[in-house]
Amino acid sequence: MKSATLSVDENHQTTSLSQRYRRFVIKRILLLSMMAIALVIAWVIDTTTGPSQIGLNHIFSALFQPEVLDPVQQVIIFDVRIPYALMAIVVGAALGLAGAEMQTSLNNPLASPFTLGIGAAATLGAAVAILFDWSWLPFRFDYILPLFAFAFAFAFALLASLLVVVLSRSQGASVNTVILFGISLFFALNALVSLLMFVADSNALQQIVFWTMGSLVRANNEKVLIVALVFAVCFPLSMRQAWAMTAIRSGEDQARSIGIRVERMRLMVLLRVSLLTAVAVAFVGEIGFVGLVGPHITRMLLGEDHRFFLPGSAIAGALLLSLASIASKSLIPGVILPIGIVTSLIGIPFFMSLILSSKGEL
Repeated sequence: MKSATLSVDENHQTTSLSQRYRRFVIKRILLLSMMAIALVIAWVIDTTTGPSQIGLNHIFSALFQPEVLDPVQQVIIFDVRIPYALMAIVVGAALGLAGAEMQTSLNNPLASPFTLGIGAAATLGAAVAILFDWSWLPFRFDYILPLFAFAFAFAFALLASLLVVVLSRSQGASVNTVILFGISLFFALNALVSLLMFVADSNALQQIVFWTMGSLVRANNEKVLIVALVFAVCFPLSMRQAWAMTAIRSGEDQARSIGIRVERMRLMVLLRVSLLTAVAVAFVGEIGFVGLVGPHITRMLLGEDHRFFLPGSAIAGALLLSLASIASKSLIPGVILPIGIVTSLIGIPFFMSLILSSKGEL
């Protein structure tokens, strides 16, 4: 009789645990769905915002009855507004996902996609493209600049990642090595950029400075597609390691005890982060705080389960940059501000509030 009672209690506990887990999953799916809906709304608002008097009715007409619009309106909507808004989404998603993976792999909430000096390397590549004559290459300048920015960013990030792995295996270096190495690389690359800016003429200097501010005005459908394809390749690879990344948040020793190869996972994460960040900044310049703040917002909403944290961070990054895009076109009527300025103005006070509310947990 006693054993039967214990069996009933165990079944009840199992059922109760299963119900709690089901509620946990359903709640997070609903939150992800709400974030996705908010992103769609932000995209619609972004496409209707700008100096030209084009409203929501014109956008729907362009999508479903483009023949009713005049040629000028079609060009503005299809060649400017829609690529601009889509670029904000794909770049924000790439930076949000990269930031989430970086913070997890380094177990540091202050890590960002630019921790390895990727942003500074991209700026160096852009400065080299702007300052020197590359007319002999079989590309237009609007593709030479992102090509150089991507090549420099990815090359330096790859070098830093491999060096960190070598040091961790040979010298027993910790994750702090990644952060310290990234900081030193950041200052070294910035010094080289400053040197190029010092010898640049006024026109080249203006282009370099504008590039460092971050802007979506260079967006077109081809560039949006490139960033989207890179994200589409990296996201499934990230989700395949979702359980491992969730486990590593409990500590590297515990992760190793259940068979996770931490160093190999960290190398794969750094390579994905390097690729995502390099291709994103190559087309829009340096955009800060999206990859830092987006994962923090997601962590507060969804927790540490990376099955939800990773897609949530991508959506949060896309939503943040989409809202920043709207603000960049709305703060000063008739003027489109560089979006990097807007993300910094919004991100700094928000991030400071996170630090103050963490009560020493960061």
